[in-house]
Amino acid sequence: MSALRWEVEGRDWPNRASSRFVDSGGLRWHVQVAGEGPAVVLLHGTGAASHSWRDVLPDLATTATVIAPDLPGHGFTRGRPRGGLTLPGMARALGELLGTLGVDGPALLVGHSAGAAIALQLAQDRDRGERVLGFNPALMPFPGLAARLFPSLAKLLFLNPLVPRMMAGMAGWPGEVERFLGRATGSTIAAEGLAAYRRLFTNPDHCAGAMEMMANWDLEAFGRVLPQIAAPVRLIHSDRDSAVPVDSVERAAALIPHARLDVWPGLGHLAHEERPDLAVAAIREQVDTARKEPA
Repeated sequence: MSALRWEVEGRDWPNRASSRFVDSGGLRWHVQVAGEGPAVVLLHGTGAASHSWRDVLPDLATTATVIAPDLPGHGFTRGRPRGGLTLPGMARALGELLGTLGVDGPALLVGHSAGAAIALQLAQDRDRGERVLGFNPALMPFPGLAARLFPSLAKLLFLNPLVPRMMAGMAGWPGEVERFLGRATGSTIAAEGLAAYRRLFTNPDHCAGAMEMMANWDLEAFGRVLPQIAAPVRLIHSDRDSAVPVDSVERAAALIPHARLDVWPGLGHLAHEERPDLAVAAIREQVDTARKEPA
């Protein structure tokens, strides 16, 4: 399988001027850094990359230092963290990346979908009282038999090297990425976002990384961590999200001691891509709240 090439697939990547490659923890990270001010870390979800924040980053960078990496196994980041693409392993690797970038003080940790779980784990690991904001967070096992079967099924599929190639080939069918995103997320996004997803989904390496992450995701174990999280947490879900059931987010919010949950109407799983203005306002609110807290 062949990795995404920065000078080919990344030639017109959203916010390319903010991109850099950073060696940390045995990985070569693709990370976008822009702006000045308080640090805000943006973590995308499974199967996405830094482009997920394409309209959030430039607006937010007018008042903050924004850091948006491609997660291990995704996009243009290369290598695997120690412990593989597990939740603890990825959070640990991100902590090392932030240290390499000089983000040693508190930061606002923002995550979308599975990225919200990583943000919470990272806040727990860093233990600095950092606020966490999760958009359409995937934090709890979904109910029913499928929740128990899915990790095992993902593992079996990942072990077959032909499966990522087949998935990437199917994504190349005309209109397939648009149909898949609409069906799987309930969101309608702009052409620039669709083009970036098409580039990702038609690459077997990226598909393999997303599948490996899903195969190693243990949300049952993470559910036992949620009551221990001391960080202030705001969760934002959407009432048209077809990927993450709202009751799973409600259950997660009930377990986190200092969590607040809001539901946005009329948006799907990619709400931060549909309405980046709302996402930026929510992030700025958290930054302003953190500024007012005693040191």
